[in-house]
Amino acid sequence: MLRQILFAVFIVVTACTQTPPDTGVFAPDIDPSGKQVDAMVVGERLMDAGEYELALDAFTRAAASDGFTGENLSAMGVANFRLGRMDQALAMFERALKIEPEWPGLLNNYGIALMAKGRFADAVQIFTKAVALDNGQNDSIRKNLAEAVEKYENSVYSAQDNETERMPQGIKIISDEQFP
Repeated sequence: MLRQILFAVFIVVTACTQTPPDTGVFAPDIDPSGKQVDAMVVGERLMDAGEYELALDAFTRAAASDGFTGENLSAMGVANFRLGRMDQALAMFERALKIEPEWPGLLNNYGIALMAKGRFADAVQIFTKAVALDNGQNDSIRKNLAEAVEKYENSVYSAQDNETERMPQGIKIISDEQFP
């Protein structure tokens, strides 16, 4: 019995005196002024940290407090893209383009999502518009346009090759000159 009491006292004393190990991660103190951190800033930081689902939640909170803007819809599109949700990403980019139709960065992101879906012809059109609006100053947009053009041309040529391969053997194409 004495052993059990001493053990209980030992546990209580050590529990009260031990400090948690320093993991380097800490929660910030509560801001006494009650100012809320901008949800868009939080979302961008989470994107940088690779926490795309949490970033999407932050962008959604920003939309709930500020309304749907081109910026937060675009950010939600990027988060969905990073999560591999291409259809949702495209939908967010399309909604954002209704608000900000001449934003080169948004057009670039939309073009990238279109390429990921294999819609190369649409991507070429979008990147072309983005380059024109940006006056060709952004290297990334120009490179994305070049890549989209290349992929589009390859897809057209491979489709033509596939059609040629599907033609039955022994059929001769007749030219107009052969008809009287």
